[in-house]
This record gives sequence, structure tokens and C-alpha cells, in this order.
Amino acid sequence: MAGIQKIAILPGDGIGPEVTDATLAVLDTLRTHCALPLQWQVLPWPSTDWHRQHGAMMPDDALMQLQSFDALLLGALGDPGPASDQARYCLPDAVSLAPLLTLRKQFDLWACERPARWQPGATCYLSDPRARDVDMLVIRENSEGEYVSQGGRLRAGQPDEVATQLEVFTRRATERLIRHAFVRARQRMAQRQQEDRARTFTNAAGASHAARVCLITKRNAQPFWGELYSEVFADIAAAYPDIGTHHELVDAACMKFVQCPWHFDVVVASNLHGDILTDLAAVLCGGPGIAPSCNINPDRRDLPPLFEPTHGSAPDIAGNDIADPRATLLSAAMLLDWLGEQDTLFSEAAHHLRAAVGHDLAHHADTVRGTRRIAHDIRDALLATPHPAAKRPAPPALTGDSQ
Repeated sequence: MAGIQKIAILPGDGIGPEVTDATLAVLDTLRTHCALPLQWQVLPWPSTDWHRQHGAMMPDDALMQLQSFDALLLGALGDPGPASDQARYCLPDAVSLAPLLTLRKQFDLWACERPARWQPGATCYLSDPRARDVDMLVIRENSEGEYVSQGGRLRAGQPDEVATQLEVFTRRATERLIRHAFVRARQRMAQRQQEDRARTFTNAAGASHAARVCLITKRNAQPFWGELYSEVFADIAAAYPDIGTHHELVDAACMKFVQCPWHFDVVVASNLHGDILTDLAAVLCGGPGIAPSCNINPDRRDLPPLFEPTHGSAPDIAGNDIADPRATLLSAAMLLDWLGEQDTLFSEAAHHLRAAVGHDLAHHADTVRGTRRIAHDIRDALLATPHPAAKRPAPPALTGDSQ
């Protein structure tokens, strides 16, 4: 057993505090019900309000403080809302969202995983009944690519201004990303077999596999990094003969995500392409309100991974108690899965939490409820299910904010 695990809660902006408050209420019930050795601390940064008070999104020693935690759970960053307040303290996206990129890069959280699985009760925007079989994992490169922030603006504001944005792709980062995609494909295949829900993927040549990895590039128009990705993909695929493979150009992939999303299993993509595709995948499975994600370094346990819903700060609904907290709750379940790699008590709790969210979706479907009410109903679902660890005492949560 790994002992007491300590997580940092970063509510952030807009609906972030609302969905994290709801998530903490559920986690508190789960922690007691499952006797989890889990503690957390709520931090007032990074946030727009912290910037308003201190002139920065987070303190100078933020990274040093955060590195002492086992994991991080973020609500949202961006416009603080409400949108009706025209005088609100609002920052450019390049400032308000900068901490997210800083955390990903400085902690080398190079793999962004965003699962997309349709669950009963969730909205299904596609009429084809096979759309209810959507179950994919998009793995996005998180450390380089299109989001390295290299470049600049020459003669800014002048008629002859020139803006450059450099993309950077390295073989090292490409290899670790694609190898991780194949590892996840094998894990998902084993999990499906254990749950008796095996799938079959057939390629154009007629060969069938129980798992498949799809590589996304734009190698016809961006051949340098596209060919690098393709060559590395082929090299690594040779070591995984049990896993099927295919390649899609990003524009065709967007089309096929809508036409036949059930054909995808694990998808591996660059930073920008993965960013776009995962928003589309979220909508296919009911919307960003139930779409979780994580930013991890699979090779290192000494760096705190970052878990967050895929949605943004939603300033148009901030403060109205109507934001869906289930994406944050499912992100918290992914966090518990990460901790569960060292202590199965956490993975059991993750399964318990995910089942409660699934129960809530199935039983309330189109019912209109507020943020706090959804959390209340999920807490009830947790308590209604017996757990073998329920009699063991759990440690108290940390209180107070770190300055």
C-alpha cells in the first residue's frame, strides 16, 4: 500500500469552483465510504482572481508547491464570468490559460488521455444506433508539436507585420507517445476481454484484431513531422503484432469520427490535432459536461499528474448552478485509477465512483438538475452500494489554502 495520498484541488475560473465543489462533496463521501487514505488541499491559484490580487496567475514558487502533491485536480481556466458582467476582471486567453501549458510542460506530462465512451442516459447526437458503441481513447502529445510557443510577431500592428509560429517534433517524444498508445491498446483489450465485451476491428486487407491503434497526421501537406510520426509508428507497431493499425489524415478523421466513430479504438495524435479531435469525440458521447481527461507522465511517479474535465470555464453559465460536474467527477475517477496503480484500494474506489456516475446518467437522463443536485444524487448512489472497506476509518481531509 502507498499510504496517504495528497492531492491539490485547483478550482480556477468560471464554473471551475462550482464543479470542483461538487466533486469534493462526492469525494468526501467516497473517501469515507471506501476508507480511502486520501487528503486534499484547495488552492486559490492559478486563477483570474489571483491575478487580480497579485498581478500573476500563480505564485512564483507554484511549481515547487505543487510538486509536493501526488496528483492535481483542476476545474477550469479562462474567462471568470459571469458573461453578463461587462466590468469583470477578464484576461487574454494567452495569460489566463498559460498555467495549464506551464504545468503540462514543466512537469513533463507528455501524454494527454481523453476517453470517449457513450453511456446509457447520455445524449446521443448521431441517429445510427451503432453510435452507442463508441468507446475510444484519444492520446494526444502534450509536450511539443504545435503548442511549443516558439515564434513571434515582427513589426506588430504594422501593415507589413509578420507572425511566425514554429512547430517542433522530436523522435524521442514521438517514440514514447506512440509506444504508450500501443500499451494502452493492449490494456484496453485485456479489460474488454475480462468484462466480456470484446471487439473486433477489421482492416482493408481483411485482417482482424481485438484492438487497434489509429495514427493521425497531415502528412500529405505537412510531410516532415508527418513522415517522422509514420516511420516511428511502423517501427513500434512491429513489436505489437496482436494490435491492428491504421492511419488517417486529420481532416478525414474528423469526417469518420462523425460517420463511423465506432470504428476507432485508441487514437494517437499531435498536440493540436488531438485537441480538436477530443472535443469532437466528447460531443459524440454526450458533450463536454461528461468528458474527462488527464495529463500524465507514464514513466515517472515523482511528478504530479494533472486531471481536468475537457470543458472550459463556460463564463456564460458561471455562477448559475447549472454546470455539469460529471466530467470533473470522471476526471477524479481517472485520478483514483492513477493512484490505484500503487494501491488497489484507489482503483476499487475509481470503479465505485464511475459506476455511481453511470447510474446517475442512466436514471436521470434528460432530467434538468443543478450542479449541487447532481452531486447530491451521485452521493446517494454511492451510499446505496455496499463497499467492503466501508468500516475502515479514513484520514481527514486537509483544510485551508496554500499561499
